[in-house]
Amino acid sequence: MTLLAIDFNNLHQLLRNLYTEMMPLCADMIGVAKGIAGLGALFYVAYRVWQALSRAEPIDVFPLLRPFVIGLCIMFFPTIVLGTINGVMSPVVKGTHTILESQIENVEALQAERDALEYQARVREGKEWLVNDEVYEEKMSEMGIRQVGEKLSMWWEHAWYTMKVWFRKLISDFFELLFNAAALSIDTIRTFFLIVLSILGPLSFALSVYDGFGATLTSWLARYISVYLWLPVADLFSAVLSKIQALMLQQDIVLLKDPSYVPDETNGMYILFLIIGIIGYFTIPTVAGWIIQSGGMGSANRTMNTAATKGGAIAGGLAGAAAGNAAGRAGSLAKKGYGAIKGMLKK
Repeated sequence: MTLLAIDFNNLHQLLRNLYTEMMPLCADMIGVAKGIAGLGALFYVAYRVWQALSRAEPIDVFPLLRPFVIGLCIMFFPTIVLGTINGVMSPVVKGTHTILESQIENVEALQAERDALEYQARVREGKEWLVNDEVYEEKMSEMGIRQVGEKLSMWWEHAWYTMKVWFRKLISDFFELLFNAAALSIDTIRTFFLIVLSILGPLSFALSVYDGFGATLTSWLARYISVYLWLPVADLFSAVLSKIQALMLQQDIVLLKDPSYVPDETNGMYILFLIIGIIGYFTIPTVAGWIIQSGGMGSANRTMNTAATKGGAIAGGLAGAAAGNAAGRAGSLAKKGYGAIKGMLKK
């Protein structure tokens, strides 16, 4: 399937490059922001000096430096503001991504061990031919005309096992695609928010010079940091899911080491956690808002959470419908195949 062949890591890297390439557009807003901030600084200083003179009070110079400091930040916005915030937050992103990579490597090692133990369990069961096509072809070629009943029975069992594995792989790939799409959606929205905040950041700084808009500066900083934290929070969430998957694999490994255990082809728990992951990814903005409070993001968070809930319900419904439909058809086909083979054996 073409969609499942998508390299999502490249798409995430593409979004990183997009953010970097869009940063020079801040320069287009710096000129406008400097004009607005300069006019605001004039009113800001004139109002306070006039107020102090009218009351015959000494002029406090220190508060008058605020618009000039903001103007300095506007002039060197990409370096002083964005460079400082990104430089401080970058170690957090790298640290959480390192945690995620360690968990993924652990899952890959456990998955390889589980597959090896499952193969050994099939060998102990005397059904190596179920999981090894070469052994299956060899055993089928060794059987003669007198063993036609056993040959048909083996063929049917191998075909049934292959069909179940194929269906399990199809459902798993489908939900893995939705899972990766949810992660990519969060990353795309995050990149869009960061680009908008970065390009229009100088304008926010300029407006904060005016009385009544002073909270614009702190609000912009809180929102930028909150959105920036979406990526490390997403990495931590993925690390938790990977840890859960690792614990599931460890449990399977313990069971497979038992000589009396017969492996099960179902993969329901893995699909269940994929659905949980799809819903959980859309709660990341809310969790990031807990780390640093940012006003004005509530409506966006509610929209994303509502979409996640609906998406999870749709995904669960599709899974149930597909599983039920396939199970019904497979069961009917199995009964017909078993009846046909039984009839041939009687003859």
